[in-house]
Amino acid sequence: MSLITRCSVCATAFRVQREQLAARGGKVRCGKCGQIFDGVASLVEEGAEPLKIEPSPQLGLFDSSRRASTVEEDAPLPAFMAEEEPARRWTTPVWILLCVLAAATLAAQVLHRYRSEIVAQFPGTREPLAAACRVAGCQVLLPRRAAEINIESSDLQADGRRAGLLVFNALLKNRAPTSQEYPALELTLHDEAERPLLRRVITPRDYLDASRALPQGIAAGDEVAVRIFLDPGATRATGYKVLHFYP
Repeated sequence: MSLITRCSVCATAFRVQREQLAARGGKVRCGKCGQIFDGVASLVEEGAEPLKIEPSPQLGLFDSSRRASTVEEDAPLPAFMAEEEPARRWTTPVWILLCVLAAATLAAQVLHRYRSEIVAQFPGTREPLAAACRVAGCQVLLPRRAAEINIESSDLQADGRRAGLLVFNALLKNRAPTSQEYPALELTLHDEAERPLLRRVITPRDYLDASRALPQGIAAGDEVAVRIFLDPGATRATGYKVLHFYP
């Protein structure tokens, strides 16, 4: 036996079965406006008044297809569910340009920081790097690793041909894997108590001969002999100390 119920929102009347009302505790969904209402409380007597009977209301309260259509028609999507608008096309070229500029800046910093090592390893890069340094206000110098320069041997003796003069001899060796600048030497004469009496700084220009070019530096594994004549004057030294350094 069918019954008639009326939607409490749009007043549309529907014919329903008892089993339909019992399935959801009397709750039904209006097939016209989609509103869920109590079908039992909204029952009306057939014949009491002229009614326009619509098809039976939807009973699938948890019908995902019906719910989705209702949401789409009646309410907009929440902001967090809305699709993002595609990025403007001009942003891609801008990002590419910024990446290229960043890479160029990083490369310039690396060249500036390691310019000495690069020139020592690849001598042909000296002129291009020197030209770039003239613009940037820097200099292209060879590496200066004093710890990789050794004084292999040294001695201080009286000159046998000229009275009153001393002859200082030393042998320097570059143990670095690349060329380095020629180091300076500090020679100190001292007495028996090792108190300094005379100190002299010997620059590469003082000890290099014509066969060696100062800008080329001392090559990797190369040795250079140092020979310097000193006039100690009235100083009566009994010993000496020598060390190498980069000014």
